[in-house]
Amino acid sequence: MIRVVGAAIVRDGAVLAALRGPSMSAPGLWELPGGKVEPGESDREGLARELREELGVDVVVGEHLGTGSHGRVELHVYVATLVSAEPVAREHAELRWVGPDALGTLGWAPADRPVLKPLAALLRQTR
Repeated sequence: MIRVVGAAIVRDGAVLAALRGPSMSAPGLWELPGGKVEPGESDREGLARELREELGVDVVVGEHLGTGSHGRVELHVYVATLVSAEPVAREHAELRWVGPDALGTLGWAPADRPVLKPLAALLRQTR
């Protein structure tokens, strides 16, 4: 399995969703931003590094929200809080803040789908 981490960056009752660009695998699908954990990194360290690279932001990585898998990918999603800058789509085609009622309207990457239910519950608590 390939261990991948994703961030549920939550602000004002919405989560940051990222649209996979044409040069990425599974283009046109939405995902929680993140990426692969490098050897020697913890999940939290890898996630913070990936978010700096992909979005140009610093975050505090919090609790583990859930796990999803598809094929050889095992996705571990953590709640994250922005501590600097506004996210910029450096690798993705688009970024969008999505509320709990709109989560189901996006075409999500398969590995992200299992965490949508706990994510919606979290967003409803943070409104």
